[in-house]
Order: sequence, then C-alpha cells, then structure tokens
Amino acid sequence: MPQKTKKPAAKGNNLLRWFAFTCLLFLCCAGIASILSPQGNIEEVPLSDVIARANDENGNIEKITVEGSNIKITLKGEDRYSQISRKDTAGTLYEQGLVDHCSDLTGEDFVTCQNKYPTIEYVEVSNFWDVALDIAIIIIPVIIVVLFFSSMMRQAQSMNNQSMGFGKAKAKLYGPDKKKVLFKDVAGNESAKQDLAEIVDFLKEPKKYEKLGARIPRGVLLAGEPGTGKTLMARAVAGEASVPFFSISGSEFAEMFVGVGASRVRDLFSKAKKNAPSIIFIDEIDAVAHKRDARGGAGREDEQTLNQILVEMDGFDNDSGVIVIAATNRVDMLDKALLRPGRFDRHVNVTLPERKDRLEILNVHFDKKPIEKDVDLDALAAKTAGSSGADLANIANEAAITAAREGHKAITNADLTEAFERVAIGPERKSKVMNEHERKVTAYHEAGHAIVGHVLPDSDPVHKVTIIPRGRTGGVTWFLPPEDRSYKSIFELKDILARAMGGRIAEKLIFGNDAVTTGASSDLRNVAQLSKEMIVEEGMGKQTRNLVFPEGETGYYTISTGKPYSEKTAELIDQEVKVLSDEAAARAEAVLKANLPVLDKLAEALLKQETLEEKELAPILKDTKLPPAAKLH
Repeated sequence: MPQKTKKPAAKGNNLLRWFAFTCLLFLCCAGIASILSPQGNIEEVPLSDVIARANDENGNIEKITVEGSNIKITLKGEDRYSQISRKDTAGTLYEQGLVDHCSDLTGEDFVTCQNKYPTIEYVEVSNFWDVALDIAIIIIPVIIVVLFFSSMMRQAQSMNNQSMGFGKAKAKLYGPDKKKVLFKDVAGNESAKQDLAEIVDFLKEPKKYEKLGARIPRGVLLAGEPGTGKTLMARAVAGEASVPFFSISGSEFAEMFVGVGASRVRDLFSKAKKNAPSIIFIDEIDAVAHKRDARGGAGREDEQTLNQILVEMDGFDNDSGVIVIAATNRVDMLDKALLRPGRFDRHVNVTLPERKDRLEILNVHFDKKPIEKDVDLDALAAKTAGSSGADLANIANEAAITAAREGHKAITNADLTEAFERVAIGPERKSKVMNEHERKVTAYHEAGHAIVGHVLPDSDPVHKVTIIPRGRTGGVTWFLPPEDRSYKSIFELKDILARAMGGRIAEKLIFGNDAVTTGASSDLRNVAQLSKEMIVEEGMGKQTRNLVFPEGETGYYTISTGKPYSEKTAELIDQEVKVLSDEAAARAEAVLKANLPVLDKLAEALLKQETLEEKELAPILKDTKLPPAAKLH
C-alpha cells in the first residue's frame, strides 16, 4: 500500500504566525520607547497660571511650546518639559493674554528680554496620515528584516530536505487501489503472455513451487521493437498478481554526482522489499546497464549504478520476494553480467504483431469509436504488416480525426485509408502545385515502379499508385505482401532492388539518360542501404557468400576504417554493393523495354486520374510480360 505522508503546513498559517510575531515585536519596542521617553512624569497646570507666569519677569518659565491644544512648559534650569496645560484651541492664547515680549526686539535687548520672559515656539501638529507614515517608517523595515530571515530559514530547510532526498528513488508506486491492467486487456503477443503467466502464478502461489525446490525467477527481460507493448505487459503482470508495482525509467537513476545512482537503486529495492512480494519495472534499462569495458572505471557513475543493480538482483539476500521486470529495445547494449541466469532468468521477446494480432489490436482501439458497417478492419490489418501496436493505435486515432474533419458521423473506409497512408508516409500536400512536365515525370516514375514490381515473380503485388504528393515524396507506389513472412529470400530482395530502380530507369527511357531528375534520390538510397545489408549482414554477395561483417558487435575494429574489417574488405564490399545495384538497374530496364506500351498507358491513366487502386491497375497490367533478361539465373 502507498505510504501516507504528512500534509505540509499551509502557507497562510506561516504568514499569520510571522505577522503576529512582527506586531508583538513592534509593541515591545513602543513600550520601551514610552518608558524611556523624556516626557514621562510631566505635571499638568492650569492655563491661567501659565499665562500669568509667562507675563511676569520672575515667572521661572524658560520656554513655552504650543502644539495644537497642548502647551508644554520648560522651567528654567531644566532641559525637558516639566509642566503641561491643555486647551481646546491654542489659537486663542493671544486673547487670554499670552504675549511673546521678545519678538520685536534685536541685539542685546533681545537677549535681555529672553532672560526675563519665556520663548514661545509654535509647532505644527501632525495629522493622522503623518502619524501613520511615522509608524510605517518604523514597522516596515522590521517586517522586511523578519521576512528576509524567515525566507532564508525556509530556503535552507528546503535545500536540506533536497539534499536528504537526493539519493531517493523516484519510482512511481501502483498499488491495488490503482486501475488494474490484465492480460485480457493486452491484445496479441500470446507467446509472451504465456511466459509471463508463470511469473504471475509464482507470485500467487509460491509454496506450490517451493515444495518442488523451484525458486521464483529474479528478473524478466522484455525485449522488442519500440511500441510493441512492453510496458503494458509489465503492468498486466502486476495487475494479474495483485502486488505493488514500482515503475521507474533507467535514465532516472543517472546523475552527475557519483554515487547518487547507486543510492537510488538501494532505496528502490528497499521500498520494494518492504512491500514484498512486489514488482520493480525498469523501463529502458539500457540507459543505465550498458556494457562495461576496460575504458571505464570503478569511479564512473553509470558503472556504480550498474554494479548496485547486479548486487541487489543476486546478492547475499536471495529471499527478497522482489521480481525485476525490465524493458529494452537494445539487448545488444546490455552488460553480460545482467543477462545471466540468477538475474534476468527469463528473456521474453515482445514481437511485432502478426496479422491476427493486428486485427485484435485494431478491434480494441476501434471498440469505442463509431464506424460504418462496411468498414473492413481485416483489410487494414493485412495492409499494416510490420506495424507495432503503437502504430495501430495512431492509425485508429488519425481515422477518428479524419472523420471529424470531413464531417462524418462515423468512421468510413476512406477515413481508414487516409489515416493509414498519413501514418505510413505522411499527409497529402494538396498545396503543392506541379507543372505539367513535373506531373509527367512523376507519372512515368511511379508507373516504372509499378510495372517492374508487377512483372518480377518474387515481388509483392501492387496495391496502389498515386502521383499526389504525400509527405516528402512526389508520388507513391505501394506493394503489400499477401501474408506475413518471417524470412526473405535472396530472390525477393533482388526483386525489391529492381522495382526500386524502376522509377529512375523509366525516366531514363522516356526522357533520356541526361534528363533524369532528383525524384529517385530516396530510391537510390534505399537500394544502397539494402544492398549493403545483404552483403555485410546477410552474407549474400558473390565473393563474400556466407561471410558477414556485423558492425556494432563486440570484436576488433581496425584503426584505418573504424569497422570490424580491413580496407581491402571494405573495397570488396563496395564492389559487391555495386554489382547488386547494377544488376537491379539492368533487370528493371529489361522489364520496362519489353513493356513500353504498358508504361505509356499506365502513365496516361495516372495523369488523368492521379490515383489508381488495385482493381483499376489490374486491366492495365494484364498484358505485361517477363523478358528473359530480367530472370535470375
């Protein structure tokens, strides 16, 4: 169960507390000032007595200060007010006979007069706002100082809390109170679910296996392409087993300070052990568990983090009741010590969905979306070979967006097609305007792809051809396999190379060898890439048959090339790539020369209709033929 944490004190209470403290401080200061004030113990006398003594040469008054209705008297020989008289209106003092005898005198007469009669001084009385300003001048600096120090104290406390929690793991805990994900919610990948179902049974009934001497697996590694549902699988295991589920990303262990990552690993496993039996899910574990090498060192932060994971998964404490599930799409980058039995006992491949799995996934994503009765999700599943579950979810969402944009009340087949093509290649660039020559070049280019792919025996069937710009392309020709295949033969790969060259060869035959355009740049890159893969990774060259040169694998690397083969081998690979490319171009040219009338007919149809579906292509391509020069010997 998630641990309960204390609620932080409200900020308003803190402010109220500091305000009360400030007011108390101010009152204390005012009290001390009043006690020490020189006006303390002043005697109050009648106004008539003050006037009489002021007009008498021997009145013993040195100074009279008039402040509004108050008259303050300073006696001779004293330096502070000693008497006070009060009257409602000080302005009537002249009417009562209080006269300043010395105001009109100068020189020695003025000094002699001052010695006999008191000096009269009128002081302007401050109003309410003046008094308020005086108070503000005193209290505001006090408040600012108090708030400054309180802010510094809070900041220091916050920094202390952060430093204390720096080595704490940032894992999210999904307890039984969270919404569960079950295996039935995960469409497809039945083999992976079967492997994980045993882990669930271990967690539910551990004694059944302990009686037979079996121990619970320490870790399960989920490996697969991005978007295949590895994280969803892990959550389904937690949901089925009804145990606490700690989720964290591999990058969240990483920190610039050495030792922090290892501390977070210890904290994470400590929390999981307290909630055992439990599951720790580490997503993208390759971010923190990549291969160690001689160039590293014990002081490197990433290696310390990896070492701590290794110890926690298979240290002296073998009865922790914690299962670690990790996900990655780069198994080749993981350290071998992590992959051995006792740490990750099971490796589960979460593969790309097959056709029936894709149909199940599409049914899940379209379950709560309104669709027309004639919508064919099975046909969409057939077209989306090689798509992941995330891709299919994106297609379903794009279909709903397209239907809303077009004002449809339900999703139609046209919406599905547009969504599939948008996700696969990109949106239509309707604002892209091509002149007639560019449209003609594009039409012959796409027609060349279609005819070569249709004629060659081991190529996939042509599904659709369009000259409407989409994504980064000026036109598109789709070839869809009739069924999912796990392997491709050398004949199929060579047909793919030839049909990729069909666009450039068609431009050459129609417009001349010197008039080819940049429209085939992506085709040529694909040919070069696939040819090199066939030679370097699949051993399909003539001179390098059955030899592979896997780049990125652990092994020797030559200094001159930076690759696991010498300069001489690199030259040989380049020759083999050129042989495959030249062969593909020659086969494509042989096919197009033998079918020039069909090429013209298909290009004219594209210029007229812009897009041709499979049914519309069939009558145009029915007269094509395979020349002997295009056959593989």
